[in-house]
Amino acid sequence: MAEAEALGMANGHGAVDAIAFGVAADLVYNVFSATNSSPQTTELFAGDRAHTLWKYVKLGGAQSAILVAIMAYRSSSVWPVIGGGVAGVFMWAMYSHALKAGRDGHTPTLLPKA
Repeated sequence: MAEAEALGMANGHGAVDAIAFGVAADLVYNVFSATNSSPQTTELFAGDRAHTLWKYVKLGGAQSAILVAIMAYRSSSVWPVIGGGVAGVFMWAMYSHALKAGRDGHTPTLLPKA
């Protein structure tokens, strides 16, 4: 029972917590969409603009963390942190992979001319 209370699942709050989890995850994905084109863009142009591309990944992560923290504080629930954290880790991993792949010298950085 103590574990359920710690996760905010006691007294039927599971549905509210699930919504908070989903909303926080969606918020993180939307913040990254607002601050970055896509992992594919990062991969394509990492050789030329890695510093600038990664700067916006960091800004997206910082904005997400602040907004998720506010959600968690106002809701008194850990679920926004879990949802936002999971989404943030996924996004950070995708952009990290894209940056590495783009810098490996095998990924073309210019689009073919039409």
